[in-house]
Amino acid sequence: MVKLPDSPGARLALRIVRLLRAHGHKAYLVGGCVRDLLLQEPDQATDVKDWDVATSASPEQVAALIPGAKLVGASFGVVLVREGEVEVEVATFRSEHSYLDGRHPSVVKFEAEPEQDVRRRDFTVNALLLDPDTGELLDFVGGRDDLARGVIRAIGDPVARFNEDYLRMLRAVRFAATLKTRTGDYFEIEPETLSAIQRLACLVRRVSAERIRDELTRILTEGNARRGFELLDRTGLLEVVLPQVAAMKGVEQPPEFHPEGDVWTHTLIMLELLGKPLEVLQRPTVTLAWGVLLHDVGKPATQRFADRIRFDDHCRLGAEIAGQLMRWLRFSNAEVERVQWLVANHLRFKDVQRMRESTLRRFLRSEGFEELLELHRLDCLASHGDLQTYHFTKTRWQELLQQPQRLRPPRLVTGNDLIALGYRPGPAFRAILEAVETAQLEDRIRSREEALAYVRSRFAPPDGQSMSADT
Repeated sequence: MVKLPDSPGARLALRIVRLLRAHGHKAYLVGGCVRDLLLQEPDQATDVKDWDVATSASPEQVAALIPGAKLVGASFGVVLVREGEVEVEVATFRSEHSYLDGRHPSVVKFEAEPEQDVRRRDFTVNALLLDPDTGELLDFVGGRDDLARGVIRAIGDPVARFNEDYLRMLRAVRFAATLKTRTGDYFEIEPETLSAIQRLACLVRRVSAERIRDELTRILTEGNARRGFELLDRTGLLEVVLPQVAAMKGVEQPPEFHPEGDVWTHTLIMLELLGKPLEVLQRPTVTLAWGVLLHDVGKPATQRFADRIRFDDHCRLGAEIAGQLMRWLRFSNAEVERVQWLVANHLRFKDVQRMRESTLRRFLRSEGFEELLELHRLDCLASHGDLQTYHFTKTRWQELLQQPQRLRPPRLVTGNDLIALGYRPGPAFRAILEAVETAQLEDRIRSREEALAYVRSRFAPPDGQSMSADT
């Protein structure tokens, strides 16, 4: 007996199924929610992310029965039911034919029975139907056995399934990287399914960048990211969608700093650490995960052999490469800028204990610093293992967070104050104001009077003489 959790999503899905059945329609829970419920221990049911209902009712019949239901894919029989923050997707049984573009079927036929609907789905483990009242499972493709054995298997001919939607190849990797059996073992991709992916991998480039982005991000943030990227490499998908990352393989590093091996191995270890408890963040953010993946993406092109292996200016080049890649994947401007900043600054920690106090405080107050600090910790753990600089920086950062006025002191002097002193507006104003803040950050001035005196003593009087260089 499959136990439904007592959650808003489960309750809404159950009400929809019962309502449809009360009006003479067939209706079942289907897909990922059934899969995830079956992978849980019966007495430990927790909520699942996505609740889906499959039914013999047409989209119009569903919409007529459920006030507020929204037709989001009428031609594909999809209706979205929202209640508060919860959504349930209700789809009419259908079969699909004649895929011409690697995603969209040219023929969609609504069906009366669930078996035809199941056979157009991607993998057996996603094709189980559940009667939520009786606990009865409808399994037309062997999905329950594959769940028990931890197997990702395409339904029917895997080549045909992947030609229907090329993204399914990335989805196979994601499921194998995130799903675990009840015994705790990760899923494996069934050999024929794996072989089909390897044959067709080049076609995934035809998928929209947004869909590729979403699958890769889920691989990075929802499970064992290292396993996911090893599978991307094994299937040939990595070279197709992320050639910049594939280029890291075999790029040697100086063993005195990187005893773990090449850039690819180092990155894989960091991806593995993403799945373990973090110290500064509760869970990996999207930008941290991509920052980890791309932090050394500039190394392949900058490697040179001198007194030792060196990667001159790889942070700057890496930020450029990361920006190009993330813009291709249609990330938001804010996400692109954050990842570029993480890549460009991930080596700044080597200088942190020698920084001028004002420089250090400006660094510590950077937007997104907690992500950079976490990236630095993972970078150290995946290489030399020395966390001394990390602990020093984290301690200073946490101390200053408790005294925000020392990180962002109030402005003591304004442009109007400078004008009142007789200074002419111009580019010099910025340098003067920055110098005042620097003195504040170094605890050399604390009041408006001290700030004005500092300006008079450090900068040329308003008679046209040049400014002091002490900024």
